[in-house]
Amino acid sequence: MRITGDGLLQDSHRNIRFIASPNCDARPAGTAITLLVIHNISLPPGEFGGDGVTELFTNQLRVETHPYYATISGLKVSSHFFIRRDGEIIQFVSCNQRAWHAGLSCWQGKTRCNDFSIGIELEGSDHTPFTDAQYTALAALTQCLCTDYPISDITGHLHIAPDRKTDPGPCFNWQTYAELVGNHMVVMKHADPPYMTVRRVNV
Repeated sequence: MRITGDGLLQDSHRNIRFIASPNCDARPAGTAITLLVIHNISLPPGEFGGDGVTELFTNQLRVETHPYYATISGLKVSSHFFIRRDGEIIQFVSCNQRAWHAGLSCWQGKTRCNDFSIGIELEGSDHTPFTDAQYTALAALTQCLCTDYPISDITGHLHIAPDRKTDPGPCFNWQTYAELVGNHMVVMKHADPPYMTVRRVNV
């Protein structure tokens, strides 16, 4: 698994789909990518396997297909990556670009987290355990991103927007995630909720 110069993920062992989202723009000049943000999403809420997330991220959500969609009509959001329940990775935005995943946010005194972060959405909800395939894919992607970019911290959306967000939620197992990424690369910070820092010296 590697990131190309264009900011796209390649993997000789799995097919990575790229579906371009229009919901992105340029990062501020000279901005280093230092933060990885983990989210969860499912559309309709709590339902998995459909095309709702792809439709949302590409501004093609069909409002008439579910009552919930009327509440997010016109919402323009995206993430760099989306990991489905079976472990499939879909990329929507080049890592070189700024995806619109964080919203109003702040991490360690720095606001506008979209500027300096990469966002990964897991297909899921706050109340549903994530799959082994998702953890495996997430860990491999994390290893790749932490190798190619100067990422120093790995958080959830709730860490950077605690008044608005709860994802990836209480069913996300940070310990499992950290063990799969490897203690040579990350260090668990046992806050409430936990997050991880990256060992830059060994990356």
